[in-house]
Amino acid sequence: MGAVMMPMQVPTVPAAEVPDDAVVLDVREDDEWAAGHIDGATHIAMGDVPARLADVPEGDPLYVTCRSGGRSARVTAWLNQNGYDAVNVGGGMGEWDAAGRPMVSETGRPPYVV
Repeated sequence: MGAVMMPMQVPTVPAAEVPDDAVVLDVREDDEWAAGHIDGATHIAMGDVPARLADVPEGDPLYVTCRSGGRSARVTAWLNQNGYDAVNVGGGMGEWDAAGRPMVSETGRPPYVV
């Protein structure tokens, strides 16, 4: 995905405005996911998305997040070029956490953003 040219505008919504029932794709790495993520989100690391398209959840739109919004913007652009209705979560999980949105972890410890 690194060679994909990024379009000038990627549809983006602030983390605080993502609907509670949103379908979310988290494209961070495994350790980031384990530390803290949105309950119910689907986890596919950015580099694995092209090979795992069958695992990408159906969303209208599909909200894509990462730590700060950079990786998710690239994945959002790529998904939109491939027929998906994807929206980038602006500011990523950092903004999600700052907005006081709920998270869960896989570690047994309180969730946090790596």
